[in-house]
Amino acid sequence: MDIDAAGGAATAGLIGGALERPTGHAGDAHGDCTDCGAPVEGNFCANCGQPTHVHRSLLHLIEEVLHGVMHFDGRIWRTLPLLILNPGLLTREWVQGRRTRYVSPLAMFLFTVFVMFFAYSLFGGHSGGEATTPMSIDQRIASQEAELGRAREALTRAQAGLELDARAPGKTYTDAAERVTITTLERELDALRQAKASGQTTVTAGDGWAARLSEGVRNGSVQIETGDKKLDKILTKKALNPELAIYKIQQTAYKFSFLLIPFSIPFVGLLFLWKRGFTFYDHGVFVLYSLTAMSMLFAAALVIGPLWAPLGWLAALAVLIGPPVHMFAQLKGAYGLSVFSALWRTFALLTFCTIVIALFVTTIVMMGMTG
Repeated sequence: MDIDAAGGAATAGLIGGALERPTGHAGDAHGDCTDCGAPVEGNFCANCGQPTHVHRSLLHLIEEVLHGVMHFDGRIWRTLPLLILNPGLLTREWVQGRRTRYVSPLAMFLFTVFVMFFAYSLFGGHSGGEATTPMSIDQRIASQEAELGRAREALTRAQAGLELDARAPGKTYTDAAERVTITTLERELDALRQAKASGQTTVTAGDGWAARLSEGVRNGSVQIETGDKKLDKILTKKALNPELAIYKIQQTAYKFSFLLIPFSIPFVGLLFLWKRGFTFYDHGVFVLYSLTAMSMLFAAALVIGPLWAPLGWLAALAVLIGPPVHMFAQLKGAYGLSVFSALWRTFALLTFCTIVIALFVTTIVMMGMTG
């Protein structure tokens, strides 16, 4: 289990809960508010909003924890069915101000997108069982120096054997292979020392793709040349421990997942440039609920896919056809469009989604690689 991802999901839920209006199970009025001391006539204080009945039971404490992390109250059960089955109505309800019955789009997005990355860390973020293990760079340098010493001893013996063979008619001997081995080991050792000097403390060792890439970079068989020397140096350093680089990119992706919102809103706005009555706020609500639905879909696919092969095929099919179907339904319902208008906008929105994803991935990779 990825503890960082779990903490991120819980933190996102708590942040989302903090954005919600205070809610609680109000009871009978107790005369004065226990928080601000103002006189109370109803179930909530008119001055600060505190419920007049203050719970002090363990059961209510558990309920508050669930609500803080998962918004586990009546609104979630009214929001989720609409988000899945009638997203256009949910979007329109929120935009038009009927909001107390539903979880806010920002709170929903914050929680579900982190749940998606958490599900990925559990079910989709594995390296395929390849045998790779982290090793201290000092240990790797010591191991490399020992191996280089053995190679030089072998070369000395080979040279001695060459002299003996020269005195034996018909026998020849070459030390070319040993010289190549020594050259390769020296190049690897120089790369390791440079990595240590730059601040790297671990390298990847093993038989997996990451170990092969790291080994190739160290021995010079894999060279990164982009035309930018500074970028080449950064990428080469990351390639020495590629699994760590990928992990950092994943961490950056869910920490900065909110960038999908400003990236997406202008493209949705382009679909309605000539239609009056819609604002960027409306498009923002649309984007938030849409991203929430997509995050839920991908998280569900990651969880049920590995359970059974037919379920995996079903999950893949849902991921393939789910987004366009959901976008069509949300566009048609939220903006009151005809079937044709919603259909062509769905195809345009899918194209825009490709652009947004490319922008997001490029931004995240650059941030993760240079961080």
